[in-house]
Amino acid sequence: MPVRARGMTIEGADGRRYLDCLSGAGALALGHNHPVVLEAIRRVLDSGVPLQAFDLATPVQDAFVTELFRSLPAGLAGHARVQFCGPGETDAVEAAFRLVRAATGRTGVLTFSAAHHGVTAEAAALPGETNDVQVAQLSYPRDHRRPVGVGDPQGSELASPLIEFALEDPEPGGPRPAGVILEPVQGENGVIPAPDAWMRRMREITTARSIPLIVDEVQTGVGRTGAFWAVQHSGVTPDVMVLSRAIGGSLPLAVLVYRDDLDAGQSGAPAGTFRGNQLAMAAGTATLTYVRENQLAARAATLGARMLDQLRALRPEFPCVGDVRGRGLMIGIEFMECAEAEGGEDLAVRTDDAAHDGLGPAAPAPSADPPHLPAPRIAAAVQRESLRRGLIVELGGPHASVVRLLPPLTISDEQATAVLDRLADAVQTVARAHAGGPTGPRRSHEAGSGPRHQKDRTKRAVRRGS
Repeated sequence: MPVRARGMTIEGADGRRYLDCLSGAGALALGHNHPVVLEAIRRVLDSGVPLQAFDLATPVQDAFVTELFRSLPAGLAGHARVQFCGPGETDAVEAAFRLVRAATGRTGVLTFSAAHHGVTAEAAALPGETNDVQVAQLSYPRDHRRPVGVGDPQGSELASPLIEFALEDPEPGGPRPAGVILEPVQGENGVIPAPDAWMRRMREITTARSIPLIVDEVQTGVGRTGAFWAVQHSGVTPDVMVLSRAIGGSLPLAVLVYRDDLDAGQSGAPAGTFRGNQLAMAAGTATLTYVRENQLAARAATLGARMLDQLRALRPEFPCVGDVRGRGLMIGIEFMECAEAEGGEDLAVRTDDAAHDGLGPAAPAPSADPPHLPAPRIAAAVQRESLRRGLIVELGGPHASVVRLLPPLTISDEQATAVLDRLADAVQTVARAHAGGPTGPRRSHEAGSGPRHQKDRTKRAVRRGS
């Protein structure tokens, strides 16, 4: 139970201090209660301006829009419009759907397997919910689970013709979709970065067919992935950007940025009552400015790459660490059962995972690779052991088998070292608890191979990244 927080540190009611590697699911780009954010909020409170201005333009809103447009991809900033939505990411996603439907006169929207675009958008994707909402799913490129049977980059190349076919003829005689929405990094699905070449191919495919490309930057934006916006890694300019979480500087705010020629003048279209939140705009302006002026995106790229390299040192030590991946300070560690795992439960998990991806029954894994069976129990145990060591992490991915790290962009080198040490210690403890089974540590007959010596070796390996 947190009672105080500053930066990356949370003080609990138990008197202990914890390192927060969740950061409000990425909403706290500068960590808890950053001085520039608090000062921006105080200025608004002391100024006497209305805290809720609805659709009226204000100096606070103008400052936010100016700073936001300064950071946008160059191809979009010059001819873009902004729409303030309700305070959550779901509001912005649904506003994007309404926008492209009105602009194109079409209704269908294509998304990708296991995507997370907000609560009610997911509900709308369920078949039979309504007659006017049509959402279909395509396969998202994944190197670890390989939906088309091979990894990247070949897997991404093989998936592209399938996507082209779906866009050409989503159903016999059916119209093209109103838009395609994708995440540059799937966060809730276990931190899966889309290959840059695949992103560029999606832009080519949608442009050739006059289909608006919607990019969901709710979790990836404001420097999180090592660029101010994740689309900038690939050089892609989307038609619509969905923004939330970090842009509000820890307060609820959601914004749609879109190409001006998509504006169909939807007079009276619902957008949300709390779209004029002045405190969130002020906090967001302070956050955007601080990230830009202090080059925190570049810092996230450098430190994130270092942390990924060091965490990958866990893989040869512990067979239960199936994959370590991410981009910038958006990192995921997927835990899996080993190839030797037996029993109907594991097979059921694998089959269910394939169905979850919309791919039908799971195909047999190539003989050269172990089957990638999610291990949610191991991931949950690592999360619990991390908390006992004063480290807060999140779970996601297939069956919640991925431990996710979303530290604030202000994380120091010392804090990063502490995160890696505590996490490695937690993995070591959980693996030792499974000793003798397929998820235990690899055995060594060297002198000094007991639990304490092994734990020390693990920490040293993580720090070296080898």
